[in-house]
Amino acid sequence: MERERPCTFLIHNDTVDIPVSQLKEQLENGDLAVKISALKKIILLTLNGQPLPQLLMSVIRFCMPQKDKTMKKLLLLFWELCEKTGPDGKLLHEMILVCSHFRNDLNHPNEYVRGSTLRFLCKLKEAEILEPLVPSVRANLEYRHAYVRRNAVLAVYSIYKAFSFLIPDAPELIFNFLNTEGDAACKRNAFIMLFNCDQDKAIEYLSSVIGQVNTFGDILQIIVIELIRKVCKSTASGSDRAKYLKCLFELLKAPSPAVQFEAAGALVGLTSAPTAVRAAAATFIQLLCNEADNNVKIIVTDKLDAIRLKHKKTLQPLLMDILRALSTPNMDIRKKTLDIALDLVSPQNIDEAILYLKKEIAKTQVAGFEKGGEYRQMLIQAIHACAVKYPSVASNVVLALMDFLGDANIPTAVEVVTFVREVAETYPELRESILRKLFLSLKHITASSVYRTALWVLGEYALTTDDIDQAFSTLKGEIGALPLVKDGSEDENEGGDKEKKEKADVLLSPQLPSSRPAILADGTYATQSAFSVPKITAPQENEGSLRRLLEAGDFFLGSALSTTLTKLVLRSFLEEDLEASQKHAFAVEVLLIMVNILKLGKSPQTKNQIDDDSYGRICSCIRILSDGGFLSRKHNGADEAEAEEAEEEDGTTTTTKASSKPRQASFIRELYLQFCRDSFSDMLRQKQKEEAEKKKEKDEQVSVQADDLLVLRQLRANRVVGADEADDLEDDLGQVTGLQNEDSKQGLQLNRLRQLTGLSDPVYAEAYVQVHVYDIVLDVLVINQTPDTLQNLCLELATLGDLKLCERPRNYNLGPFDSKRIRANIKVSSTETGIIFGNIVYDVAGQATTLNADKNCVILNDIHIDIMDYISPAQCTHVDFRNMWSEFEWENKVVVNTEIRDVNEYLEHIMKVTNMGCLTPKKALEGECGFISANLYAKSVFGEDALANLSIERQPETGKIEGSIRIRSKKQGIALSLGDKITSSQRTNKTKEEVKAWLK
Repeated sequence: MERERPCTFLIHNDTVDIPVSQLKEQLENGDLAVKISALKKIILLTLNGQPLPQLLMSVIRFCMPQKDKTMKKLLLLFWELCEKTGPDGKLLHEMILVCSHFRNDLNHPNEYVRGSTLRFLCKLKEAEILEPLVPSVRANLEYRHAYVRRNAVLAVYSIYKAFSFLIPDAPELIFNFLNTEGDAACKRNAFIMLFNCDQDKAIEYLSSVIGQVNTFGDILQIIVIELIRKVCKSTASGSDRAKYLKCLFELLKAPSPAVQFEAAGALVGLTSAPTAVRAAAATFIQLLCNEADNNVKIIVTDKLDAIRLKHKKTLQPLLMDILRALSTPNMDIRKKTLDIALDLVSPQNIDEAILYLKKEIAKTQVAGFEKGGEYRQMLIQAIHACAVKYPSVASNVVLALMDFLGDANIPTAVEVVTFVREVAETYPELRESILRKLFLSLKHITASSVYRTALWVLGEYALTTDDIDQAFSTLKGEIGALPLVKDGSEDENEGGDKEKKEKADVLLSPQLPSSRPAILADGTYATQSAFSVPKITAPQENEGSLRRLLEAGDFFLGSALSTTLTKLVLRSFLEEDLEASQKHAFAVEVLLIMVNILKLGKSPQTKNQIDDDSYGRICSCIRILSDGGFLSRKHNGADEAEAEEAEEEDGTTTTTKASSKPRQASFIRELYLQFCRDSFSDMLRQKQKEEAEKKKEKDEQVSVQADDLLVLRQLRANRVVGADEADDLEDDLGQVTGLQNEDSKQGLQLNRLRQLTGLSDPVYAEAYVQVHVYDIVLDVLVINQTPDTLQNLCLELATLGDLKLCERPRNYNLGPFDSKRIRANIKVSSTETGIIFGNIVYDVAGQATTLNADKNCVILNDIHIDIMDYISPAQCTHVDFRNMWSEFEWENKVVVNTEIRDVNEYLEHIMKVTNMGCLTPKKALEGECGFISANLYAKSVFGEDALANLSIERQPETGKIEGSIRIRSKKQGIALSLGDKITSSQRTNKTKEEVKAWLK
């Protein structure tokens, strides 16, 4: 198969084809400007696959004698592109004239002409042309100008690498040149030549100047570091290795940040000594704190993270230095820094780390601090993780963080109250101080989600009589004066039984309008009507945010408040110190508050009417306190009053009913006071267990198996790479370009083949679709299935979606039954399902183009780019998920239509199809309840988020799963693509089930 020639430069060209005769005329008879323009057109046409060998002599005769610098530069580009050999592979005779021209330019008095010609010789791969030019290249090594000398070194390097027999003494020549040269760029090029062509000579030179390396220029120092890295891993002895490591230690103090970075990376890769690792890490930290470029900071944090994985204990003393990187305003760098720091926290430095994080939180409260709320939330999460890991600091931070319960940034306040709830459950000795602080902080809370969690804490951990009394007093003060809504429009002071009766009649009867005549501006009469509606009382100055939230229509908070008050009442009935009258009075007050919340929810003036769920929840609490056996004269497990009434009645059924109430009361008490907290404790234990298992798996992960292949650097092939060779520059480049895994991917190509045309078409085409991170490569195989020669065959492609064709494939000629591989690159800019479509057009040799224009076009099948290649499962916190869910505007709702009968199986199916991770804990999905509500999350390679909520239920009558899947994202394309993927999978599964049923 024909192999494409390498191309050293690309120029975009939109010009049409130009006749050869016109170009020849411009070269022969035009002035200098016309010749330059014609030569440019020839270069562009040659680049686009239209060689023009008939113009070669015209260029030699009419362009080469010109002395214009622009013409000389264009000529070098032309000689770089044009074919220099004939069909038999031998050099063209015209090249003799070109060699003479090159020799003259190598001896030109202008240093720019010499240097540019020497650079051009580096790209020539014809030994017949280079051989007569070698003496001139050698002579330029001694030219007075450094620009010529540095390019002469590169020319010698290129000639020796391609044809060593032309300059057999090149290493010795460059070694002598290096000893006498003074220019830094020339020395760098010479050292690169020795480094790649004769490593022994490079080592000999380095050994002679090892004490002067710190005085070299930075461009030469970087090459020295690469040589040391390579030598120490291959042939260096013990004494030489120590000498080279000492040189690296000195280069850590170099003025150039690039040299410091390379020296630190080489030092970590060559030795595991704690002193060396600590010095390299200190250098990385210095770069992290001092460099202004965020890209450099991100790369350095990756290096520090790699060191942390291998040398965690060595890096722990440098924790406070790492935390100094939090001063950067970039949130991504702050997050990566905190992730590294949290893993380095130990009992020895935990106090200092917590103190530093507290100071950072204090900085975020300064007015004008950039992204203060988001950064504060991140810091609180870090402190939360430290407190869970080291209980000794929990008491020092939890009370300080409770000052942020009323933070304007709601995620920050939610993170704080979540931390408080977890600490209250994990550390019983801190509950009293937490409750005292919470009583004072309730009036500052403004977010409903934070208030609900705070109410849960009060309801679960207010255990003593004093705590219950203080909790109720605080909540009563937050609610304010009752009623929450007035019964009429009259003033409260103008009362009386008659007015109260009228107000009650207004509430219980339809509100009819009252009418009276009115005089308009034009003197006519009109009737005006007015409704008498309940009036919401204005909040007093001492009323808190709880009342404002309730009046704003947040009745979910009202149901949480009712549940908390019910818990307090139930717990008060267990206190033996309180009298029955006090317990009854407490319960009545709570019932009054609940009734007022319901009345507020049904008021016409409320912004949002109470929802059915909250209404039912509050009614359940009212029913429990009023008819649950808790307000009887004696309440000690068996109600004696009810037992006496049961004895007076005849029959066993009444006795059973009477005895069931105490059992019901006992169950309700356990349900409210015990089961809820047990569920939360189980959740915390499960979370800690999962984290411990992940850490254990990470710690016990075997890096090298007993039967792994032994890698010997001296004997290895290019494709064999050891697990510990990630520090090699060559290996890094191999991993980036994907060349190392090329052999392993050969077997997977059949899975990505797409047939583009039919087998009976004149031209058969199939494409291998190779998806990279930011681009798609189409390797199209085109086969001529006719006995005719196809001319100007062109693959025309177009894209739909966020795809862009990088370059248009050029035209080809295909002989009878011949084949050709055509490559096309397509750039991807976002995560969205794209479509590639097009056709193949061609001309048949010997036939008129106009007569067969319609027949000489083959339409290609569409290629659909799968979104699954760009997204992967990810994890995020529940708070982040809720924030993104409320922020993202694009939503796609997919109705469930499947033959799967198990809800858990359907969830696994959706996760597999959409490549999303489940955020809902496994414990919450256990059991056979018949319904599931789960949150799914995925992240794309472009940093885009995809959210999904699965809500399904299995119908007991039919066993069929019903429900919906809601997908949200910031961009419409992701939501639509994931929805189409789910719909397509449901349709495919349904078809499979129908086929199976038909076969049965």
